[in-house]
Amino acid sequence: MKKENAIVVFSGGQDSTTCLFWAKKQFKQVIAVTFDYGQRHIEELKCAEEIAKELDVPHHILDMSLLNQLAPNALTRKDIDITAKEGEVPSTFVEGRNLLFLSFAAVLAKQYDARHIVTGVCETDFSGYPDCRDVFIKSLNVTLNLSMDYSFVIHTPLMWLDKAETWELSDQLGAFEYVKEKTLTCYNGIKGSGCGECPACVLRQRGLDQYTEKREAGQS
Repeated sequence: MKKENAIVVFSGGQDSTTCLFWAKKQFKQVIAVTFDYGQRHIEELKCAEEIAKELDVPHHILDMSLLNQLAPNALTRKDIDITAKEGEVPSTFVEGRNLLFLSFAAVLAKQYDARHIVTGVCETDFSGYPDCRDVFIKSLNVTLNLSMDYSFVIHTPLMWLDKAETWELSDQLGAFEYVKEKTLTCYNGIKGSGCGECPACVLRQRGLDQYTEKREAGQS
């Protein structure tokens, strides 16, 4: 795969940054694409831009602000509380987000003669988001290939990993400290360990604690 080009759907968070490091080891040229869909905080876009620059990866930011109008959610509306009740889709779910992001990433990929699209979606710790499921990705992969008459492959390196295993992968890629310090996962726009209270921070920290314990046990 090293001789081919790839597009990475990139938010500047833990998962997509781990995928960016993974893709850089797999492909000849890697291009990052970030979507501006009216997120609560502009820091996510700035973080993605900074990381892409530091890693010398060409970077596109595409305007997807229409999502803000069509799909009210806690990630784009300050008047909607961030909630994650058991048995319900979290209020942070953005209807159609991954469908649109991957579709636009495919259009961009074709311009770069790239047949590979990398995304950090995960079914193991997917928080109830239906568009993070493996069955959705496989279905969309077929649809994109048929719609554009082009042989794309959507790669999901994190699909069957929990957060602790995602930290472990970043370590294997030599990116553990970078991901820990430079990425932005927090729903409240705080880099690194974040606010420590929102669902994204809690999930990230729990995985980090689990992997750190395993890492230290292996070094003792």
